[in-house]
Amino acid sequence: MRSAAERMQHMRERRRARGLREVRLVVPDARSRTVRRRIAREVARLDAADEHAALTWIEAVSEFDADATR
Repeated sequence: MRSAAERMQHMRERRRARGLREVRLVVPDARSRTVRRRIAREVARLDAADEHAALTWIEAVSEFDADATR
């Protein structure tokens, strides 16, 4: 029987042969109190006018995309 490392390597080779590529993501852990505090501080520093402008732009683009698919 193959070791776990050999099985993983074989699986990666099969995926590569099918044109797939493994991607690993490392993201902040939202369950962490420290991370939640940091996010809260960053959100508090956001400029309401900038956020409104961004949301308005997103809505405009979304409407444009919806019209293009009809």
